[in-house]
Amino acid sequence: MFNQIKEDINIVFDRDPAARNKLEVITTYPGFHAILLHRFNHCLWRNNLKFLSRFFAYFSRWLTGIEIHPGAVIGKRFFIDHGMGIVVGETAIIGDDCTLYQGVTLGGTSWQKGKRHPTLGNRVVVGAGAKILGPIDIGYNARIGSNAVVIRDVPEAATIVGIPGRVVSTDSTQPSAEQEAMAKKIGFDAYGTSQGMPDPIAVAINGMLGHIHSVDKEMEKMRREIKALGGGVGGGFEEISSEPVDDGTGSTCVEKKAE
Repeated sequence: MFNQIKEDINIVFDRDPAARNKLEVITTYPGFHAILLHRFNHCLWRNNLKFLSRFFAYFSRWLTGIEIHPGAVIGKRFFIDHGMGIVVGETAIIGDDCTLYQGVTLGGTSWQKGKRHPTLGNRVVVGAGAKILGPIDIGYNARIGSNAVVIRDVPEAATIVGIPGRVVSTDSTQPSAEQEAMAKKIGFDAYGTSQGMPDPIAVAINGMLGHIHSVDKEMEKMRREIKALGGGVGGGFEEISSEPVDDGTGSTCVEKKAE
């Protein structure tokens, strides 16, 4: 128990550069307070002291602005940054080394009893304002961008943005031991974003440009083939004239026939 509390304190220094000393973390970090109280409330919940666990969870919500149901299962080294407005439902499961920012909701989409809240794998980062809804699975090392709404399973190492959430990148490579050690210290992406994250609009525009380029190449190929067959396809379009065009029924045609 005390080792777990020590880990919860030490992880703050790894993920929040503003943290200066342990006294400051213990006395002024609502995320730490919410996690500490939840550990106690969850113990009461597992021992069938439902009312007491809910009462103290209500007190924790009043104190910290973070609502965690005492039935939620939370792993080791869980970090909440800022924290205001976070909601974690009863059947939610959060793995080890996860990070949540303010305004995150791990909510349900059904009024039926049973598993109705998401499961987060290890080392998941959920950005500010993101909503993860329903009994879905978020894979290990996934990153949920700020304000994303996720309603489907997320593969491992994926980055999700948008409403509804969609995958913008997937890193399937296995990091080395040195990279994993560094990732535990500074490798997480604040607010579920990274500098290398592609812009979905830029990706769409680049896709359109690539398609236009392909169409242009096909048209040039068709022009060469038609010309090789004797067709009169020139290298470009003739300039459009403003002069009237005789289609065979005008006065010019009648005069030529009379001659």
